Amino acid sequence: MSALFDLTGDVAVVVGGTGVLGGALAEGLAAAGASVAVLGRNTERGLARAATIEASGGKAVFVAADASDRDSLAAALEVVTSSLGAPSILVNAAGGNDPKVTVTDTHSIESISASDWAAAFDLNLMGGALLPSQVFGPGMCERGRGSIINIASVSAHLPLSRVVAYSSAKAAVLNFTQFLSREWAKRGVRVNSITPGFFPAEQNRTLLFQPDGSPTARTQAIWGHTPMARFGESAELVGACIFLASHAASSFVTGTDVRVDGGFLSQTI
Repeated sequence: MSALFDLTGDVAVVVGGTGVLGGALAEGLAAAGASVAVLGRNTERGLARAATIEASGGKAVFVAADASDRDSLAAALEVVTSSLGAPSILVNAAGGNDPKVTVTDTHSIESISASDWAAAFDLNLMGGALLPSQVFGPGMCERGRGSIINIASVSAHLPLSRVVAYSSAKAAVLNFTQFLSREWAKRGVRVNSITPGFFPAEQNRTLLFQPDGSPTARTQAIWGHTPMARFGESAELVGACIFLASHAASSFVTGTDVRVDGGFLSQTI
């Protein structure tokens, strides 16, 4: 691997590494040479992901952690440091949308409760960016070297139909990313984000495909608005992540959002 993208000697923490996209990023970082800590709440999936990395010749551990609980993350930091060393890369991949905050024909905006709205922000902003950065970032600042990568969404740029709370929270993630990049730039820590386009996961598969596997009307609308006319594959996020994680390849890159969306945000009509 080119020295520009060689992460040997780095310790990467992937919060939400038990998910589809987070797991792919964890495997990609490990393949680039980083030792990887897979953090998440699902022990079975986390252990399986770490085992896959180890079987491929990488080094990985699973650490059970709740991204929305600062004490849980602090305990995870201790485990990661003792097992792999001090983290130099943090990927915040926790997040998702909940049907309770999704607008439908029978569930309007005024039907969303304050507690459900707050829960969406707790997951996507607090757990998806703020709290892990607060826990894992200060050590990077003290050592003068680090890369934090937040996962945004195309809905952070354009408010997509239905996912109002998710879109709002992800827009806040973009704003927070730029704010933190400014605050920590002189302390040697770069903070950037990746905006994925549409990558099907288990939680949204029923919205995108019929039981027989044919695309729903929503899928057809998404493909029609995407110049590449397809969904993304999780492996297609890895290159952007390695670029932003690499202190050699992106040493002067901070406060930036990298879009991996098949051109979705470039198309209007």
